[in-house]
Amino acid sequence: MLETVWKTEIPHLPTPKRGKVRDIYDLGDMLLIVACDRISAYDHILRPGIPGKGRILSQLTDYWLDRFADVVPNHLIATDVKDFPSHLVEYRELLDGRSVLVKKAEVVPFECVARGYLAGSGFREYTEAREVCGIPLPEGLMRADKLPEPIFTPATKAESGHDINVSFDVMAEGVGQEMAERLRELSLIIYGRGAEQVIDRELILADTKFEFGLIDGEIHLIDEVLTPDSSRFWDARQWEPGTEPASFDKQYVRNWLDESGWDHESPPPELPAEVVDGTLSRYLEAFRKITGSEPQL
Repeated sequence: MLETVWKTEIPHLPTPKRGKVRDIYDLGDMLLIVACDRISAYDHILRPGIPGKGRILSQLTDYWLDRFADVVPNHLIATDVKDFPSHLVEYRELLDGRSVLVKKAEVVPFECVARGYLAGSGFREYTEAREVCGIPLPEGLMRADKLPEPIFTPATKAESGHDINVSFDVMAEGVGQEMAERLRELSLIIYGRGAEQVIDRELILADTKFEFGLIDGEIHLIDEVLTPDSSRFWDARQWEPGTEPASFDKQYVRNWLDESGWDHESPPPELPAEVVDGTLSRYLEAFRKITGSEPQL
């Protein structure tokens, strides 16, 4: 039975900054990022965790970063614990497969979202205004419809609460026109290549979000990339516009929460064993389909 790593405490290291799912240790000239097995939805951290989730997502991100290295540099220094500083090697059992050493970056304060299909907040915006983040779309589109072409829809990065979709012009005001155009270009290139790969493996990449940062003034791809936590993956064999597609991401958890009667504000209900197992099986299936291999668990 897989062990669930809820959070980490590594002796002789500073107390980590804990995000919703990651523990980040500041090592001075670099960061140690550990992907734990916590899972979040609707801006709440849920219990229990999903055993092995951190390893699956960390290794999937490493897989994608390697494949996009010719498009944009990334922040990775090392992904194998044997290449970590000697004082970390003794914690190999904990860190193996779920941690990376990365360069520090000045994080761009916007989520870079690419969409090829109409879903989630994009679908809600479309039903109200026939546009998404200021981008007009044709009349008559249905939920899960394929868009005429992929679109770039940035969002503000919120420390707490929901990220807020904004127009490209708002992003350009925040980071400058030239950088905004380059981030849009990179996001759509990476999305397009990822979508093209997974469709051959019976998956649809409906939408995804990227994070970028500046290292020595140069744009780098950082954080997680094309994982079931940062992306919407659908079963291509069952996709039908107008319906909620079968997914290989945490939409499964969101659907259960919606059906539970939870108000999205009070402390969330505990996930039952069948939802934990179902989530893990979906993440594993996504990993296998995308990479053609098994994750190190």
